[in-house]
Amino acid sequence: MTYVGKKFPNLAVDAMNEMGDTFKLNVLEEAVKNNKKVLLFWYPKDFTFVCPTELHAFQAALPEFDKRNTVVVGASCDTAEVHFAWLNTAKDNGGIEGVTYSLLADSNRNLARTLDILDITDVRFDEEIGLDMLEGDNVTYRATYLIDEEGTVFHEGINHMPVGRNVNEYLRLIDAYTHVQTHGEVCPANWEEGKEAMNADRKGVASYLSNN
Repeated sequence: MTYVGKKFPNLAVDAMNEMGDTFKLNVLEEAVKNNKKVLLFWYPKDFTFVCPTELHAFQAALPEFDKRNTVVVGASCDTAEVHFAWLNTAKDNGGIEGVTYSLLADSNRNLARTLDILDITDVRFDEEIGLDMLEGDNVTYRATYLIDEEGTVFHEGINHMPVGRNVNEYLRLIDAYTHVQTHGEVCPANWEEGKEAMNADRKGVASYLSNN
């Protein structure tokens, strides 16, 4: 199921900040109540290899997201305690010390299951044990959601575990969506802030294509 064009799920999830405070965070409310866009990115596990490169990349770009009225939230199925340990591990030791945005700790996997982003390749019933047995790691793929000020998802994307994300692409997507919100124009392929957009009609397309 895709959530693009729909409201993000209205679920509160355990979260932790860089100070070690635990609290409930509802991404939908974070957007609507604060009149902000939200970038929520999921990663498979704390204390892994590609994951810290992504968390530090989002941290480095945090001022750019702030300029765009966008809150960044990370998420995995690790517990808050594991997040805290990782936040207190030095960068040169594979840690994420210095990350300041909130991290969801969806250890019961309620939100991840709702979004259908868990790595579960098969479910089979074991008659001897009497339980459904999962095949797969039951952790999330690298899923990313961009949510507008009304709580509506305007972008979602899912990468397999080995493939890290390009943070600049999310800045571009936010710029494009904000341009649509502000000017009512649509943004063509490879559009970037400052480039020509176009009207969503035959004349607009023809004019754009003739000039590019």
